[in-house]
Amino acid sequence: MPTGCWQERIDPMHVAISIVGFRNAEEIRTCIQALDHCTHGDFEIVICENGGSDAYDALTAILPTRLVRGQKVTVLLASGNLGYAGGVNHCIRAAREADAWWVVNPDTRPEPGALSALVERLSQGDCHAAGGILYHQDGKIQAYGGRWRSWMARAVSIGHGGALADAVDPQAIAASMDYLLGASMLISARFVEVTGLMRDDYFLYGEEVEWCLRGRALGMRLGFAPAARVMHGQGGTTGSADAINRRPRLPIYLDERNKLNVVRDTTPARLPVAIALSFALLFMRFARRGAWRQLGYGLAGWAAGVRGARGFPPWMR
Repeated sequence: MPTGCWQERIDPMHVAISIVGFRNAEEIRTCIQALDHCTHGDFEIVICENGGSDAYDALTAILPTRLVRGQKVTVLLASGNLGYAGGVNHCIRAAREADAWWVVNPDTRPEPGALSALVERLSQGDCHAAGGILYHQDGKIQAYGGRWRSWMARAVSIGHGGALADAVDPQAIAASMDYLLGASMLISARFVEVTGLMRDDYFLYGEEVEWCLRGRALGMRLGFAPAARVMHGQGGTTGSADAINRRPRLPIYLDERNKLNVVRDTTPARLPVAIALSFALLFMRFARRGAWRQLGYGLAGWAAGVRGARGFPPWMR
């Protein structure tokens, strides 16, 4: 893994694009078709398939081993369902010589210049990880980045609901960010060297928040590249984008559990307050909308977070 003075510009920068899949071969193929148009050409793609050998066979059957311009595509079969964080870590370990890793969700469609913009931002030497603009197909902003509210155990998306055409102040956004969104984030070798890998005991949700907070506590800085635009079909695999009264158990449970674990891992003295306030927020979010089943999922996740539970949810073992 590269070491030395991070202020030195890495040019060209070799990027390992890291994708975690779970039985969604067609979605991954569409993502890779978009990545084939990247204007930054020095990259490889590493995919971790978490869905077992049948899913691995289905994925390798429809993907090329190299893109049109020669970039390598590697598909890894995980030993089991490693979760999102475990899958990202598996990709990073498989491409240790990369200068940076671009973590992208399989349900994203990066614009051709997105990676170039992220590489340019990282190469400026004043940040160690960078994100850009995530937006939905209708042109509405999902987020520029995120703020973390530790007293409430809640994440807040910066720019959410705005329009893609809105003017942005990159410096103001970067100054207000506590974390990058895991659907698109370029992570330098220096960041990983100092911070370590993601905590794979989160399994899914909250891991990028804890990773960025841990890195920032160790002196790592986050950057924002407004030209790094990525269309995101949020929640395509987990169902987290469904209407609130139709959302499934897994994303609600893990979201509530892991937010408390983020507080526990980063600001443990605030945990008692976060437990109380997050309990109240659960009722405000679900009960007032009549989403009683989802409230039950959330309460179960909240209780698991109070206990400090981690890893696979019990019903998935």
